[in-house]
Amino acid sequence: MRADRLLSILLLLQNRGKMTTKELAKELEVTERTIHRDMEALSATGIPIIAVRGKSGGWKLLDQYRTNLTGLKYDEIISLLISPSIQLLSDLDLSKEWYDARQKMIAALPNSFRKESLDVWNRIHIDTSAWKQPSEKIDSFKILQEAIWQEKVLQIKYERADGKEIFRTVDPLGLVAKGSTWYLIASSDEKIRNYRASRLLTVEMTDKSFTRPDDFHLEKYWVESTQNFINTLPEYKAEVEVSPSIVHRMKFTGRFVQIENIEPPTADGWIPVSLRCDTEQEAIAYILGFGDQIRVIFPASLQQDIYQMARKIVAFYKS
Repeated sequence: MRADRLLSILLLLQNRGKMTTKELAKELEVTERTIHRDMEALSATGIPIIAVRGKSGGWKLLDQYRTNLTGLKYDEIISLLISPSIQLLSDLDLSKEWYDARQKMIAALPNSFRKESLDVWNRIHIDTSAWKQPSEKIDSFKILQEAIWQEKVLQIKYERADGKEIFRTVDPLGLVAKGSTWYLIASSDEKIRNYRASRLLTVEMTDKSFTRPDDFHLEKYWVESTQNFINTLPEYKAEVEVSPSIVHRMKFTGRFVQIENIEPPTADGWIPVSLRCDTEQEAIAYILGFGDQIRVIFPASLQQDIYQMARKIVAFYKS
């Protein structure tokens, strides 16, 4: 374990340049005293680690020192070779670069690992695309990426979910892929918002630069943002009984209706099921889709609404 940690310290210092004892201890989940002991051990083996004193001090490797890092474990190599989403790489226009980098990494591997590593491609493949949903066309994707890397202010025209178009000047902070859907994360008027990239009608990069917040972490923000979104979603619950013939089909309900619980059949053979939807309208549409194979137990108002909707449908087709 200590050897792994010493290698991790070398990697961190090599990649980041300089880190404090506190930063290393937090990254490796050990005490600061342990880090000091590790630094003594590395120095004793001849690794040129130096301590920089002062307010902006820390640990760093002597200039020009690089390690070949040939001590990668088999599982670590496998984790690096597992194929990411080709669709998302293509969106970023990085699929060829990713393939070339993977070939170079394999060429640098020890012979004992090379054959097994190549076989990873034939055993694990990741596909984030939906079965039928076409991938969203994002004409402004290159501009978004360029503005994010160069930290340039954007002027955007955006279509909200309700169809209303808005104009906004934003500081682009990052791109996030949720499944196969991309979102632009950007700041405007000191507030960070999420914009579905496919609904960006126009995107213009300005010459004005912005200062990226030092305390902004894209992954952390996205996790908190999605959880807040889930917590604010509307909720509508219904208790129904269903014919045994449709239980299997109901398990593929889609994203708008969720099955919370399925109980054993009642005396007449029908199966009690608890449903959760966003709105009553979604519940009505879903239940009507099963015709006489599903009946509402609770709430009573839902029974009446479905009855009235069914009458309207009959009258519509009768006319």
